[in-house]
Amino acid sequence: MGRAEARRAREREARTSKKGERKGIRRFFTWKKMLGTFLGLCLLGMGAFFVLYLMVPVPKANAEAELQSNVYKYSDGTILARTGTVNREILPLDKIPHDVRYTFVAAENKSFYQDSGIDLKGTARGILNTLTGKGKQGGSTITQQYVKNYYLSQEQTVSRKLQELVISLKVDQEHSKDDILAGYINTSYYGRGAYGIQAAAQAYYGVDAERLTVAQGAYLAALLQAPNQYDWAIATATGKKLAQQRWNYVLDNMVEEGWLSSPLRQGLTFPVPKAPRPAPGMEGQTGYLVEAANAELARAGVSEKDIEAGGWTITLNVDRERQRALESAVDRQLENQLDRKGDKKDATVQAGATSVDPDTGAVVALYGGVGATEHWLSNATRRDYQPASTFKPIVLASALENESTTQDGVPIGLNTRYDGTSKRPVVGSDIPFNPQNEDDRDYGPRISVQKATNSSVNSVYAQMIVDVGPEKTKETAVALGMADVPGWDKRHPAMSLGTMGASTWDMAGAYATLDNHGKRVVPTIVKSAEHRLRTAELKRAGHGDRAVSREAADTVTAAMRGVVEEGSGRRAGGNYQAAGKTGTSENNRSAWFVGYTPELVTAVALFGEKADGTGQVTLTDTINQGRANGGGVPARIWRSYTSKALNGKEEAARFDLEVKEPARPEPEPSASESESASPSPSESESREPSRKPSREPSPSPSRSEEESPSPSPSESSTGRPSDSASPDPSASESRRPGDRDRT
Repeated sequence: MGRAEARRAREREARTSKKGERKGIRRFFTWKKMLGTFLGLCLLGMGAFFVLYLMVPVPKANAEAELQSNVYKYSDGTILARTGTVNREILPLDKIPHDVRYTFVAAENKSFYQDSGIDLKGTARGILNTLTGKGKQGGSTITQQYVKNYYLSQEQTVSRKLQELVISLKVDQEHSKDDILAGYINTSYYGRGAYGIQAAAQAYYGVDAERLTVAQGAYLAALLQAPNQYDWAIATATGKKLAQQRWNYVLDNMVEEGWLSSPLRQGLTFPVPKAPRPAPGMEGQTGYLVEAANAELARAGVSEKDIEAGGWTITLNVDRERQRALESAVDRQLENQLDRKGDKKDATVQAGATSVDPDTGAVVALYGGVGATEHWLSNATRRDYQPASTFKPIVLASALENESTTQDGVPIGLNTRYDGTSKRPVVGSDIPFNPQNEDDRDYGPRISVQKATNSSVNSVYAQMIVDVGPEKTKETAVALGMADVPGWDKRHPAMSLGTMGASTWDMAGAYATLDNHGKRVVPTIVKSAEHRLRTAELKRAGHGDRAVSREAADTVTAAMRGVVEEGSGRRAGGNYQAAGKTGTSENNRSAWFVGYTPELVTAVALFGEKADGTGQVTLTDTINQGRANGGGVPARIWRSYTSKALNGKEEAARFDLEVKEPARPEPEPSASESESASPSPSESESREPSRKPSREPSPSPSRSEEESPSPSPSESSTGRPSDSASPDPSASESRRPGDRDRT
């Protein structure tokens, strides 16, 4: 073999050897084997996902997702307060305008109505970003975002992402698209502490979600991408530019999808949101109003636990303008005259008031005190003070309703004559009682019931309740709307002077029944209470029932018109027809004026309370020098409020009364009687006292014409009341306000 052939043989052998080596490696990377491996991995992944799908259930909602605030509104729908740790109010989708719903779909997931609830590409990107530490970038569908908000946490982990994927598929199969969209809109965070579209609509535009425009909806939808960055109130110039770009993006997508017409889109301008406002708290009168509403809901069967769980929209009967008018009246006539911080006596004065519509029973305004965060006990609903002589009209109503007669058998009416002698012992009672009139004044042996009402003559009404019967009088009082509180002695004639406990709420309700011609009026502060899962049924037992006859009620109204026109309540008079009664309790611990026009009933009271709230004290030498009577500050508050609350319509309202026998004019007193008579209560109350009393010690005030002596046996023989001997718990300074009965 030549040298050339040997070389060619060696080259052939080398090529054969290399070809064999290449063939051995390739056999492991053939396209068939690679495809098979890929398909095997896919099948393995699908199997693993299927197992995961079976193993991962749709969990219950996380705790935060179902937390809601309770929303309290005035009667006109404006928000009074929100309570709860999460500012959220869940709305059904039909409460959200149709085009506003599409703004969220256009912003986040245009294929929402066609997809299966997941975006595999976006989820894969999200998982990759999580693994590589790039944060939470990556897209997801509306369904996935809803699942994250409602069922899962906000943590960024691979396991949470996989859970989100599986649960989203299941949720998409088990729920309608509308339910998912509603859940998403209601659970998302919009900034400004607002969770859900209702809270966001209020926070950014001051309206309910059902009143949002498409432009406003597009801004709220845009916010979800970056709530703090896009909040117009705090956004930088760049943030505002981005917010507008996002807003335009949402609307352009709506046009592209056919959800918004192009001409309408061209006419839209960017809706700059309102500046943020702090959520209303419980300060001022708000806390008292919320407390009264919650108490009424509790009486309707809504437990405290249900209320605390949140989700209630509670609309009150309270008229925002009348509420402001009442607060302003108390400020002008009382608070501006007091130095609560610098004067210990001034600090003991508390005011309370309740105003009611006599046609419906709606509580249109309420005053609970200086502020719910300063004085926690509501002076409007507390029952630990005596209503004093504001109870006398109820005695008269009972006499008329029961067709009672005097000891001589004369039917009781406005013209019936009684002995008005001070300290006169009552006749016909097993329990001796001889009360003193104001200033120990004698009104002679034949004073009419009308005059006795005008001047609040204790001796006349003490005898009248004996003629009627204390038990029957109590039955009438309860029928009219007063509460049967513990400590009410239904046997003692001192009941005529209002020795039981009562609230301004109670007395407003009783007088509203008289104003309503004897048909029962039950005060109610809650107009409606709705929850997405239930609605409270607000039952008012007895409302509209006949409490006393129309003739009895109207005759009492006629009697109390005399109090305002000629008697102790003249400071309450104004350019309207009014009826009312003053009251000043034992030891001047409370002073009242309760009155009404044909269309508004209001009870106003002042209470003397120790600064630490542990007991009752006198009002003497506080708001004015000497005693504080019902015809003074309470009547002035009543007039100031009523004049504004009637809003100039007072002249049109007139009482329509059916009185069997109107009061006849009183005969003129003889010269000798005129010279010997001391000033009448109406005269003494009409004199304007010094608004800032002297702080020098003053002698004890004379007995009020309206003071309520305690019916203790120790005083029966003398008619001189003893504070310490009073069996009425409201008269004891050891009684704590927390022991009260609430309305």
